[in-house]
Amino acid sequence: MKCIVIDDEPLALKQICAYVEKTPGLELITGYESSLEAREYLLSDKNEADLMFVDVNMPDLKGVDLVKSLIEPPIVIFTTAYSEYAVEGFKVGAVDYVLKPISYNDFKRAVEKAQEVFSRKTGEKTLQVRSSKYVPNGKFFFVKSEYKVVRINFDEIKYIESVREYVKFYLENRRPVMSLLTIKAVEGYLPEDKFMRVHRSFIVNLDKINEIERLRIVFDGDTFIPVSEQYKDKFQEYLDKNFAV
Repeated sequence: MKCIVIDDEPLALKQICAYVEKTPGLELITGYESSLEAREYLLSDKNEADLMFVDVNMPDLKGVDLVKSLIEPPIVIFTTAYSEYAVEGFKVGAVDYVLKPISYNDFKRAVEKAQEVFSRKTGEKTLQVRSSKYVPNGKFFFVKSEYKVVRINFDEIKYIESVREYVKFYLENRRPVMSLLTIKAVEGYLPEDKFMRVHRSFIVNLDKINEIERLRIVFDGDTFIPVSEQYKDKFQEYLDKNFAV
């Protein structure tokens, strides 16, 4: 698992980073003394974090508020000097918390919980993809949603959004469908000439685009899908090919 560490105390940050680097199965991306800087990374297209260790009490943005602000947060382990913050941490889906000063044994126990969650999520997503009844004609596939198997017709899809561990299919004349899948896995099933990834969290049906405003794709007059820097050139190339001159 790729990890980031967020703690405004330099000694605590150094200690947890050292624990990450000595623990098999973990890879340190970087450490942040500022939760605002960490949030900027976590919301960027460069984000590769599977797990983050975050201090509850941060001066610029509290750890709990940081997690709440993320659309698709990684697995969370909170670090804190105060055990009373544990309940607040679990409310935002943290797998565990460790009390300062942090012993390596306590750290390892929390990591083992995170690894179990990571393995379960990875396994569930793989199973979802493999069990999806993909039809080679490229017109539809089936996904699991709320204990049901639902058919998704490609022509019905307006856009797809990544929401935490799920993807949400926005469809014409139907309510959205949620399924436990990664947006990267879904992207692999879609016809490349009809669908395009325009953002870390969004795929759009090119045939459904009727309006673009300042590199934002507009659906239904009031839904704006951003085109991020990473995908801007590819999207602009599509526009250039289809522009009337």
